[in-house]
Amino acid sequence: MCGIVGYVGVNLAKQELIDSLKKLEYRGYDSVGITILNSSLETCKAPGKISELESKLPEIDGYTGIGHTRWATHGQPTEQNAHPHLSGNISVVHNGIIENYHQLKDELIEMGYEFKSETDTEVIAHLLHLNYQQSRDFHTAFRKTLKLLEGSYAVAAVCEDIPDEIIAGKKNSPLVVGLGDNCNFAASDITAFLKHTKDVIFLEDLEIAQIQKNDVQFFDLEGKPVEKEKTRVEWDLEDAEKAGYEHFMLKEIHEQTKSVYNTFAGKLSELDGSINLDELNLTKKQIRNLNRIELIACGTSYNAGLIARYLFEQLAGIHTNIDTGSEYRYRNPVFCEDDDVLSIAISQSGETADTIAALQSLKSSGCNTLAITNVIGSSITRDADDTMYIKSGPELGVAATKTFTSQLTILYLLAVHFARVRNKINTDDSRNFIRALKKLPGNIQKILNSKDTIRECAEQFSDVSDYFFIGRYTNYPVALEGALKLKEISYIHAEGYAAGELKHGPLALITDNTPVVAIATPGHTYDKTLSNIMEVKARNATVIAVAEEGDHEINKYVDIVLRVPETEELLSPILSTIVLQLLAYYTALARGCSIDKPRNLAKSVTVE
Repeated sequence: MCGIVGYVGVNLAKQELIDSLKKLEYRGYDSVGITILNSSLETCKAPGKISELESKLPEIDGYTGIGHTRWATHGQPTEQNAHPHLSGNISVVHNGIIENYHQLKDELIEMGYEFKSETDTEVIAHLLHLNYQQSRDFHTAFRKTLKLLEGSYAVAAVCEDIPDEIIAGKKNSPLVVGLGDNCNFAASDITAFLKHTKDVIFLEDLEIAQIQKNDVQFFDLEGKPVEKEKTRVEWDLEDAEKAGYEHFMLKEIHEQTKSVYNTFAGKLSELDGSINLDELNLTKKQIRNLNRIELIACGTSYNAGLIARYLFEQLAGIHTNIDTGSEYRYRNPVFCEDDDVLSIAISQSGETADTIAALQSLKSSGCNTLAITNVIGSSITRDADDTMYIKSGPELGVAATKTFTSQLTILYLLAVHFARVRNKINTDDSRNFIRALKKLPGNIQKILNSKDTIRECAEQFSDVSDYFFIGRYTNYPVALEGALKLKEISYIHAEGYAAGELKHGPLALITDNTPVVAIATPGHTYDKTLSNIMEVKARNATVIAVAEEGDHEINKYVDIVLRVPETEELLSPILSTIVLQLLAYYTALARGCSIDKPRNLAKSVTVE
């Protein structure tokens, strides 16, 4: 949510900032602006897209600047509310929410400061100006300002008196420094500067970076130097480009043959049916002693966690709960003294504020904590005891696709590993599961090869108002994820239901204009799912089944069949999900929707 960029170097800052902001468009935004340090502060802002800003940008010289894409939280998306915000000779951009801004604003107004926006960020600009006027030292003023802020922030600022420097700091909001050749960057996301450098340094909470073109220094809020380690990211620039696809989402759906493989590569042994998870620090004794797993996630990651609940309970015999991060922190979970609990937090960005807060709560209760994420050095990795990276590469479409299936792949590996350590499955069963897992990339490709059939189905129903998705067992979370994808990018009202719950209310909504997608892959709930399909057919609904190749029985009960290759029952959710991703994509395409940047949504939800 929102994007920060800062640039200091030998190139003109104007184009560098615009190029970097474009790399952050996928995060979602509704206004944009930049400030460039020339002989004075040159600031230009606009509501709407970056193209709106470009159309009004004058020629501005200068080699240092900051920029921002804003998603409105305090105040409407207007030019006045867009970042950067200025106060005298200081300009500021900010991600996050300042919880005590009302109090600070009242105090600043009493001192004579005039507010031109409705945002909480303008408080930071005026505070920084006030403290600079008092101390005449920009670094001291910046540290003093951050100490006064309650809430979350990533802040970058420039001062007219210091023309070749950016100062930045963070708390509970992502900020990373990119180390280039005769240039350095600050950004909320690596992709902003990936074409210039893969060398990065991640700021910890309550740390400050002083950035010049050939030097970066780090400090704590007391002004003491902090030693930082450089990280080299593995992503290539081409991974973040569309590579000939019409949309990032379609590209990322197709990349799942590679991303799923990358997630399990080097971790599987058919010889003895073992899973190699060297990055996991949990000992075998700790795994054997586990009596509960607490899964925490939001959105699509939550749906992955729902599937994981079945995996951990069925394969490893561990009682498993799952909560949405936004709700968990506001209840009072009960822990017994003899509980051995592992908390697993799932977040594709590693910056999901609600998930991080819930993880911190679980950690304070004495749980072992494990983060599953895609982003190296993200906030969640620094809070968790252990981290497992899904290694999907950059995902720029707001609607998660390849990160979801890679999250599932990691969760499969964990469940099988735990099951082996706890002697819940034998070597032969583990070998069979590993063989089926290795076949997933090829099976995914088979689905992609049949995407024209899925497209025809999507176009047939692209003008409906409502969709239902139903499934049982692990197919119930698949139904939830299918509905989520469709509503996210096509704006069609869609709901996912446990198929057995239809008779308890949802059947009242079924009409002959309501297509019902039934995930009906083979398994121990298949016959029950057929009964539920007959219930909706009796109400004249059109039924689209996601079924396995070779299942001819299903044709008797449904109107349209979308096929997935044969696989293990527990692995079928990955294949069914890809069918539903394509169904959502082609529905949105037929409706002319903004697929990569759906309205009102952001890729990384870094505020509560």
